[in-house]
Amino acid sequence: MPSFHIRNEQPDDIPAIHALTADAFANVSHSDQREPLIVDALRDAGALSLSLVAELEGELVGHIAFSPVTLSCGASHWYGLGPVSVLPEWQGKGVGSQLVLAGLDSLKQQGAHGCVLLGDPAWYVRFGFVATPLLRLSGVPAEYFQALLLNGTWPDAEVHYHPAFQV
Repeated sequence: MPSFHIRNEQPDDIPAIHALTADAFANVSHSDQREPLIVDALRDAGALSLSLVAELEGELVGHIAFSPVTLSCGASHWYGLGPVSVLPEWQGKGVGSQLVLAGLDSLKQQGAHGCVLLGDPAWYVRFGFVATPLLRLSGVPAEYFQALLLNGTWPDAEVHYHPAFQV
C-alpha cells in the first residue's frame, strides 16, 4: 500500500478538493452530485471543523470533511463525518481508511465526544461505527446512520447536520 501524506487543507488546495470530490462521486449511483458543493458551503459558513487531504507525490488523491452536528438533547462536541472523497483510480487502496483514521484521531485529540455519519455500515464498522437507536437522523434508514462514541456516554437525541448540507 502506498504511503499517503495526510495533512490539513491549505487555501491553495480548495480548487483541487472541489475537483477530486466531484470526480469521486461522478459515477456513484446514490449520489446527487452535491458533495463538492456541500464541502464548499461548509467552508464558506466556517463550519468545516476539520478538512484533511491525502497527498501522493504532490497530487491530492483524497479528502475528508468533518463538521459540527447539533443534538436535540443539547450534547456538544459531536461531529459529522463526510463527505469522504477519493479519486476513482485510488479507491480501494487505503486512502479513505487513512483519512478516516487520521480524522478520528484528530477529533479525539480535540476532545470531541463523538462522530456520526451516513454511509455503508459494512465499510464503517472497521472504525468502530455502529447504528444505535440512541442517535437518530430523520428520513434515513437507521442502519445507514452510524455513530462512534469518542468520550463520555451515549446521548439520546435527534441529530441535525449543518444547513450547508441542504445546498
